[in-house]
Amino acid sequence: MSQLSRASVLALSLLLAPGLAAASPAAAANRPAAEASAAAQALRELYTAEWEWRQREYGYEYVEGRWQPGSRLPAVAPRDWERRVAYWEQVLRRLDAIPAAALPPEERINAEVFRAMVEADLNNARWRTWEAPFNSDSFFWAEIVPWTPYRSEAEWRRFIARLRDVPRYFADQRANMEAGLARGWSVPRASLDGRDRTIEPYTRTGAGNPALDVFDAIPASVPEEVRRALREEGRKVVLEQVVPAYAGLLDYFRNQYLPRTRTTVSARDLPGGAEFYRSQIREYVTLDMTPEQVHQLGLAEVERISAEMRQVMARAGFQGSFAEFLQFLRTDPRFYARTPRELLAAASYHAKRIDGELNHVIGTLPRYRFTIRPVPDDIAPNYTSGRGGLESCLFNTWDLPSRPLYNLPALVLHECAPGHSLQAALALEAPARPEFRQQVYFSGYGEGWGLYTEWLGTQMGIYETPYEEFGRLTFEMWRAARLVIDTGLHEYGWSRQQAIDYLASHTALAHIDIVNEVDRYISWPGQALSYYVGYRTLLDLRREAERELGAGFDQKAFHDRVLGLGAVPLGTLEREIRGFIAEGGRRPEAATPGG
Repeated sequence: MSQLSRASVLALSLLLAPGLAAASPAAAANRPAAEASAAAQALRELYTAEWEWRQREYGYEYVEGRWQPGSRLPAVAPRDWERRVAYWEQVLRRLDAIPAAALPPEERINAEVFRAMVEADLNNARWRTWEAPFNSDSFFWAEIVPWTPYRSEAEWRRFIARLRDVPRYFADQRANMEAGLARGWSVPRASLDGRDRTIEPYTRTGAGNPALDVFDAIPASVPEEVRRALREEGRKVVLEQVVPAYAGLLDYFRNQYLPRTRTTVSARDLPGGAEFYRSQIREYVTLDMTPEQVHQLGLAEVERISAEMRQVMARAGFQGSFAEFLQFLRTDPRFYARTPRELLAAASYHAKRIDGELNHVIGTLPRYRFTIRPVPDDIAPNYTSGRGGLESCLFNTWDLPSRPLYNLPALVLHECAPGHSLQAALALEAPARPEFRQQVYFSGYGEGWGLYTEWLGTQMGIYETPYEEFGRLTFEMWRAARLVIDTGLHEYGWSRQQAIDYLASHTALAHIDIVNEVDRYISWPGQALSYYVGYRTLLDLRREAERELGAGFDQKAFHDRVLGLGAVPLGTLEREIRGFIAEGGRRPEAATPGG
C-alpha cells in the first residue's frame, strides 16, 4: 500500500489538534476550507491506494489506462485472506482518523461508500466465508471463461495465462472447502442438487466445452495467423491443464464434498450463525434492521400485494379460485414461447418499447448500449430467469415451459433498462468520480432500483394485459415473500419445503424457479432481502418528494438524482434525496449557481 503523503498527514494532524495556539483572524476564517482540503486529500489518497491494491489482489493488471483481468487468477489461500484482513483493518483505522464532518459533500459520500465496501469485505473475510466459495446460484468454476469474447490479442494471451493458473486456483479452493467442512462451514446439501452438472461441460475434450469453444469466437479484428496461433495454444492449455483440473474438481465435489456438507439449511446452524446472519442483513440491506423487523415487513407486504393480485385476476375475467388461476397461468400454452428465439424476440420487443419511454422518465441517458443474449448452456439449468449487466441482458431459454411470457415486461424493465444495464452504464459514464464508485455495488440500492423500475413500468404504460400486470405483481410478491422466507429459514427454523410451499402458494412463478430461488436463499443468507427493502426505500422517498413538492415534483429530476449518486448505502440515499427535496427537487441544469 502506498502511504499517505507527509503533507496530508501533517495537515490532518493539525486539524485534529485542538490545543494549538490561536491563529490570526484571517487564518481562522480560512480554517474550515483548509480542514476540508486536508481531510479530502487524506481520504482520496486512502481510497485510491486501497483500490489499486484491491485490483492487484484479485488478479487485475493496469493496461492501456484501465484495470483488466491479468495473467493469473486471484490468490485465495488462507495466508492471502489473512493479509487482506490485516490490510483492511489498517484502512479502517485510517478512515476513522479522517473527520467526516470536515469533508466536502461529494467526498462525504465517497467516504460512506468506501467504508461500507471495506467493512463488508473485512466482515466476510473474518467470517471465513471463502471456505464455502460458491452457492447454489454462483460458482467460482463458472467465472473463468468469458461470456463475451475478448477483442485484442493481448487480452487473449492473458486469458490463456489464467487458464494455466486453473490447477493452482482449484487446489487452493479445494483446500479452503476442506477447512470449512472441518469446522462445520459448508454450503447446505439441500441447495446443491444438480450443481455438479455445471462442472461437467468443462471436462469434455471436444465441442461443448466452454473453455474450448470460446477460442472459436476470436474476432476477425485479430489477424488470421494470430487467431490460429491463439487457438492452438489455447486448446493445448485447456486439454492438458484445464480439463484435468475440472475433472478433479468434479470428482471431489461429487464424492468427497457433497457427502460431507451440512444437512441443515439455516445460517443459525453455522458456527456463530446468529451473529453471522445479522451481519449479512446489514451488508445487503445497508440499514440497521433486525430479522424480526424484516419478517414483519414481509408479512404486511405479502398481504397487501395478495389483495392487488386478486383484483387483477378479476379484471382478467377468471372465475375460479386464486390457486386455479395460478395453475392456469402455469399451464396454458398461450403464455409460453415455443423456441428460444421466440422468447429472446419477445424480450427484445419489450426492451425496444421501453426504450421509447425512457426520455419521459429519465433526464440523463447513457451512451453505452447493452445486447440481449441467452444464458450460457452450461449454467442455464440452475440459473435465474434473467440477469442484466453492463455488456448484456441474459434471458434463460432452457426449459421453455418454465419461462412464462407474461413475466417478461417486468423482467426486462428490471434487468435491462431502466434497470441494471442502464444503471451500470450510467455508473461507468459518471463524471469526476473515483473508480471504486463506478464499480462498487450495493444490493439494497441496485436491486431496489431494479424492482422500483418494475413498478415504474406501470407509469410508462408497459404492461399491456392483465396477465402482464399480474406478472409484475408476481415479481413484487416474489420479492416481498423473500423477506418472510429468508428470515423464516435463517431466524425462525423453517424447512426447505416450508419455504417452497410458501412461495408457490403466493406467486405464479414456475416450479423450477421457485426451487432454484429457495435454494439460493438457503445458500446465500441475507442477499435476497435487499430487493424489497431497497424498493420500499425508493418508493417511499418518491412519495415523500411528491407530497413535499406537489406540482413541482419532476420524476426525471428525481430519477437523475437517484441514478446520479451511483451505488450507495440506503442510509446515504435517504439523506441525499431528502436534501434534494429540501432544495426544491430541481434538475441540475435548473439549479442556480452554487445551489
